[in-house]
Amino acid sequence: MTTLGLIGAGNIGTALAQAALDAGHDVVLSNSRGPQTLTDLVTALEQRPGRRGSVRAGTAAEAAAAADLAVVTIPLKNVDQVPVEPLAGKVVIDTNNYYPQRDGQIAELDDESTTTAELLQAHLPTSRVVKAFNHIGARDIVEQGQPAGTPHRRALAVAGDDAAAKEQVGSFIAELGFDVVDLGPLAEGWRIQRDTPGYGPRMDAEQLRAATAAAKRYRDM
Repeated sequence: MTTLGLIGAGNIGTALAQAALDAGHDVVLSNSRGPQTLTDLVTALEQRPGRRGSVRAGTAAEAAAAADLAVVTIPLKNVDQVPVEPLAGKVVIDTNNYYPQRDGQIAELDDESTTTAELLQAHLPTSRVVKAFNHIGARDIVEQGQPAGTPHRRALAVAGDDAAAKEQVGSFIAELGFDVVDLGPLAEGWRIQRDTPGYGPRMDAEQLRAATAAAKRYRDM
């Protein structure tokens, strides 16, 4: 059993907490407003039928410090608020997508000289960032997991520069009931960003590989 540290407790964060608890992991939740605002959510998660792990709320720094595996699932514009030191040496999942109407214009994303996960990696230079869970709806994380070997089981993509980190994230994804498609280095995470063929629809591994291979840069659309 490991501890999942969630920096962000919105729709995706809550869904990952539910799925992780069902799989037997402990969870520490955090948000920008403080642990006292998460009391009702923690209570609801504690009462979840089938829950096997424990759950508590903390600050972002506490969630980061407790994490064996961390998740950053906050608006991209707030990435600079993610605590750095407590995540040193740890694997950090980036679920972010870039929405200019929410995040404001970010020049290096507009000109596609970098990706959202690479921005987080730059902010967390001693962590090992892996892109994942950015192309699936929150409800689907909880509802669409299936046992290994199920025909046409849904697949989720990962990208990262550290092979061991991707393996750890891939194992976690498999525990939640999904196959894994490795896109390669972190820079290839753009292949599953919003408005690409693989973003959103339910696809098995073969379909997701084809969709990500067919993805085009925004500048080429």
